[in-house]
Amino acid sequence: MSKVFALVDCNNFYASCEKLFRPDLANTPVVVLSNNDGCVVARSKEAKALGIKMGVPYFQVRELVEKHGVVAFSSNYALYADISARVMTTLEQLAPSVEVYSIDEAFLDLTGISSCTELNEFAKQVKTTILNWTGIHVCVGIAPSKTLAKLANHAAKKWSKTGGVVDLTDRDRQRKLMALLPVSEVWGIGGRITKRLNEMGIHTALQLADTPAKQIRKQFSVVVERTVQELNGESCLSLIEVESKKKEIVSSRSFSERILDQKQMIEAVSEYTHRVCEKLRAQQCKAKQLTVFIRTSPFSDHQTDPYYANSASGQLVYPSSDTRDFLHLTAELLSKIWKDGYRYAKSGVMLTDFYDENILQQQLFADESGSECNPALMAVIDQINQQHKRNAIFFAAKGTQQNWSMKRSLLSPSYTTKWSDLPKI
Repeated sequence: MSKVFALVDCNNFYASCEKLFRPDLANTPVVVLSNNDGCVVARSKEAKALGIKMGVPYFQVRELVEKHGVVAFSSNYALYADISARVMTTLEQLAPSVEVYSIDEAFLDLTGISSCTELNEFAKQVKTTILNWTGIHVCVGIAPSKTLAKLANHAAKKWSKTGGVVDLTDRDRQRKLMALLPVSEVWGIGGRITKRLNEMGIHTALQLADTPAKQIRKQFSVVVERTVQELNGESCLSLIEVESKKKEIVSSRSFSERILDQKQMIEAVSEYTHRVCEKLRAQQCKAKQLTVFIRTSPFSDHQTDPYYANSASGQLVYPSSDTRDFLHLTAELLSKIWKDGYRYAKSGVMLTDFYDENILQQQLFADESGSECNPALMAVIDQINQQHKRNAIFFAAKGTQQNWSMKRSLLSPSYTTKWSDLPKI
């Protein structure tokens, strides 16, 4: 039986989430800003029509924003994550197999669905159900491979006459669409590969599909060869229903204002350590190695604001997932790289060297008494913080004021995750 995939992609997801509880903004241009309200990272269709580009610094479009009444929001990650979970849960009730690809995209395995319902009708049902249950508009692309499903979804978004659904199970339709799209629109073909393909005379997705796969492998890699096979309807990428465990976990942020005091920096890196340890436990792992890094701004005038960046790594004797073990190591590593007199703009921590939480190779002469590892205590803390959201219980090392935390002056309420922020009618 031939494979059939669908890619479901939420339209202008962050901006759509912001409009969800603000019906007064239904036809108003909306933009969502990055950390510290720096750059535009999401735009509604009305904002796109004004010519506001993705990634543009907010101060550069402030005049345009004021002229056209554009409404700007700080990134509300709690809201977006919760709405995303609702969309994905809905998809899991509609399709036999679902791969959550990103916060606003999911692949569905629709193999065999056509024997009981027409694919186009099924896709329309998916669109309608998600809209009715979550309020989010989506587009659906259907094809015999994941790469072609990506192209089908792109077409569903680009051309409104499609009604938000494009079925590319027919080979003639595949070739017709690929002839219209530049090779840069193909999933996995980045800027560097696009440049090399253009130099070879390959400018469209169809030209890439018609190039012998073995020739592409000689020039590039087996990954690009598989892309060519996928463009020809041969499924090389299966659905990944279970997310693989990460081999490293990083938490870092730019500060809302420069840090000059070591105590504030300890609070910041302690907060990041708290976050990475939560994620470590969530994937049921322990770790041994921690890296701490700090830097000043690379964009400042280095004559008046000198540049400095450094990092330090250290290991625990035994793997742990207990936040307290890593907080001790964090403070020790920061003291090694801290230098007074600099205006620090960013810091972060990274966990590596992971172990399954149920498998531990004991060391013959090592003393485990130095470890505070208490899985039961960490599990209770995580449970309480999940029920009451972040910072219900936290370690004093990360402070209570956090004046260094990122700027989010345009933050919308957490409509779905805080009782106090529930809309009042």
